[in-house]
Amino acid sequence: MSGSRPQRILIVRTTSMGDLVHTLPAVSDVAAHFPEAAIDWVAEAPFAEIPTWHPAVRQVIPVELRRWRHGWYTAEVRRAWRQYRASLRAEPYDAVVDLQGLIKSAALVAWQARGERHGLDRHSAREPLAALWYERRHAVARMQPAVHRYRTLMGLALGYEPEGEPDFGLQRLLPPQTPSARDDDSLAPLLPAQNYVTIMPSASRDRKLWPEDDWQAILQQLLGAGRVPLLLAGNDAERERAERLAAATPGARVLPRLSLRDTARVLAAAEVMVGLDSGVTHLAAALGRPTIGIYCATPVVRTPICGPATCFSLGDRGDPPSRQEVADAVEALLTDSLRAQSPG
Repeated sequence: MSGSRPQRILIVRTTSMGDLVHTLPAVSDVAAHFPEAAIDWVAEAPFAEIPTWHPAVRQVIPVELRRWRHGWYTAEVRRAWRQYRASLRAEPYDAVVDLQGLIKSAALVAWQARGERHGLDRHSAREPLAALWYERRHAVARMQPAVHRYRTLMGLALGYEPEGEPDFGLQRLLPPQTPSARDDDSLAPLLPAQNYVTIMPSASRDRKLWPEDDWQAILQQLLGAGRVPLLLAGNDAERERAERLAAATPGARVLPRLSLRDTARVLAAAEVMVGLDSGVTHLAAALGRPTIGIYCATPVVRTPICGPATCFSLGDRGDPPSRQEVADAVEALLTDSLRAQSPG
């Protein structure tokens, strides 16, 4: 990119849910440095709503690489690819920044767009060959939180240094004048009258799971403290796990499958969030909820729980947290909540 101020910027971060949430502070940085710039974003269709929650994002270009790879030669996929490519190339960009660092994001997204392509160098990218598709390559330390990594890469691409705490830009998702989730006609029947804690006991891979006996102990702890645990679930396997936990812990509830926006509204009204290293857990933290993340199979240094409220990232790859560690963190957050609610 030349020395002029960028007018049009394209962000490439297609998946996953947690990574899209972690990209939002980089958008806030760009908007702060270049408030007049138009910011577009390429994201996988199932998650394409998330970037729209940030007020600085002009448009989202949906892509379905995950679905298309199973039928590249069908007429339907060829037609969808042409439409996607036409949208991607509809206008030139001053900078195309691939935050993903994968061959698919570099070759099938960044390379297809019109504009100077920025990405990680071969020593920084998860897939070193992705660097071949960039015109400008940047060195960013790998073993650091994703939020900082994305902010750093965006700053290197556009010529500024990120400053301050991460701003996820989710304020307009639930502006102050909007009724709470309990006042929403569609959500009110699902939510208890008293304080509730949202629970995400599932993750994208089975090796991320925490023992069900330990989950039951945490649910009992919450019920004993007068809180209602609300369990979240997506696919059939997650729902089966959540219902099994609720059945073993009378008083816990399993929420029906919700849209992304409704899920966000339920999370934002929770007193506390306790979940595995999953997109939903990271979203709760970004929405400002006190959050506990449980890590069993991923390096905590790369995706720690990050948000404006108190957050705990417990465990690490191959070293899950003990039941007592999680229970102590739950007690600490509930105690903080009680102090905040006490008059004076």
